[in-house]
Amino acid sequence: MKLAISVGDINGVGIEIALKAHDEICKFCEPVYFINRELLNQAAEISGLNIPENFKIYEVGKNFKIKPGKVSKKSGKFSFLSFTKAVEQCKKGEFDAVCTLPINKEAWKKAGIKFVGHTDYLSVKFHKNAIMMLGCDELFTALFTDHTALKKVSSMIKTEKFAKFLLNLYKCTKFEKIGVLSFNPHASDNGVIGGSEEKKIKKAINKANNFLQHEIFFGPLVPDTAFTSQNLKNFNRIAAIYHDQGLTPLKSLFFEKSINVSLNLPIIRTSVDHGTAFDIAYKGVAKISSFIEAASWAVKLYETKNLKN
Repeated sequence: MKLAISVGDINGVGIEIALKAHDEICKFCEPVYFINRELLNQAAEISGLNIPENFKIYEVGKNFKIKPGKVSKKSGKFSFLSFTKAVEQCKKGEFDAVCTLPINKEAWKKAGIKFVGHTDYLSVKFHKNAIMMLGCDELFTALFTDHTALKKVSSMIKTEKFAKFLLNLYKCTKFEKIGVLSFNPHASDNGVIGGSEEKKIKKAINKANNFLQHEIFFGPLVPDTAFTSQNLKNFNRIAAIYHDQGLTPLKSLFFEKSINVSLNLPIIRTSVDHGTAFDIAYKGVAKISSFIEAASWAVKLYETKNLKN
C-alpha cells in the first residue's frame, strides 16, 4: 500500500515526527513524503536526526530558511503545496491514500490561502461535504460543523442538512449505533433552554433512521454526560454539532491515540489529531503515536473501505 504523506508546516513538529516514525510506518505501508531534498536536509540537521536510507520523497517546492516555532508565510505556502500535491497524486491513482502532518492556519492565511484547513480544501476540491471525524477504537466523534465560529452554528442546523450529514456518516463508516448530541445544555430541557435546534435534530434523526429502515442514530443526547465512562459503554460513536463539543472530551480521554479522518470523499485521507506544536518544534520531544495511528488507519480504510466497529 503506497501512502502519500504531506509534511505539514516545516517550522513545526511534522518533519521530526516523520523522521522518528519512519521505520515503524514502513512495517505496514510504503510512505512517500512530499518535500524537497534541500528542505529535508536542513530540517534533519536542525533536529539532529538522521534521514533513513529508504526515506522516499516526492520533490515539491523550493528550499527556504526554516524558522522553528515561527508563523511564516513561506512555511504556510509550502505546507499547502505539500498537501495539494499529495492529494492530486492520490486522485490520479499514483497513491492509495493521503496522510497529513499538521499545518498552521495562521501561516496559510499569511500565504494568502483562502481555505481554513485541510477539510475545507478537500470539500471544495472534490465538490463534496467532507466530514471531519476524530478518534480511535474506543471513541470516534464526527463533527457536523468543524472550523466554524460558534455564533454561526445554530443557524446552520437544518433538518434536511443534518439528516444528510447523518446518512453520509453512516455510509462512510457503517457504524451500527451512533449517539447524536444536542446543541443546547440539557438537550434544552424540553424547550426551557432554547429548543428549536433540538426539534430539528430529532426530526433529522427520525428521517435518517426511517430512510435506513433501522435504528442507527439515537438522541439528542445531553452533551455534558455523553462522554462519561458509563455512557460511553452505550455510545462510543458520536455525532457532535460543533468542534469543541466533540473534541474537548475526545482529546482529554484519548489524545495520544486519536487520529483525524476525512469522510465522504473519493480519496482516503487521515491525519494526526494535533497541531504544529511550535513550542516544542525541533526540540526532540514530539510524540509519534498519533502519526503512526493515522498511517495505520489509512491502511485499514484502504483494505476495508469503512470503520465499522
